[in-house]
Amino acid sequence: MKRSTPFADLNVPLSRRRRGLSEEERSLWESVAKQVKPLRKKPRAPKPHAAEPKQSAPAPSKAALRPIVSVPAPKPAMPPLVTLSRRERSKLSRGKSEIDARIDLHGMTQVRAHHALLGFLQRAHSDGLAFVLVITGKGKVGGPDAERGVLRRQVPQWLSLPEFRSLVVGFEQAHIGHGGEGALYVRIRRARS
Repeated sequence: MKRSTPFADLNVPLSRRRRGLSEEERSLWESVAKQVKPLRKKPRAPKPHAAEPKQSAPAPSKAALRPIVSVPAPKPAMPPLVTLSRRERSKLSRGKSEIDARIDLHGMTQVRAHHALLGFLQRAHSDGLAFVLVITGKGKVGGPDAERGVLRRQVPQWLSLPEFRSLVVGFEQAHIGHGGEGALYVRIRRARS
């Protein structure tokens, strides 16, 4: 049996092309419709009926006549931080690649260390350096309740902040020869020309 497509006879009026649902199909559709949960949380606004008389539109207010101010597009998000490649790490640890600069944050308070690190990375970025070494120290051994290695824990978190992300591509724990757990290799983002 050949089935006709809805566009087979375009001269037939629209009302003749549609067929109504049978009673069985209608009851099936109603049972399915009762079981379905809507995707939208808010119901759609009801459509105005054609039978209702149209009301005249109110005059636009002064607020509506103001020119539309274009909002600048948001800046694209920074790409995620990456770890150093195996090759880069190997070259740095063996001394085949030069560490361009280093900063030692030993003995600094968190506030002072944060400002010193930000200034250091900004200078490294503007000077076009590739790799720097950030020495945090391993922390002092104190009593059982004493915090150990506050800067060691904080510096990786700071490097993930937006103010540092524009300067840093990624970082990784340094080789034991460069400080091990108490130091980080930091790859500086290239300055755009």
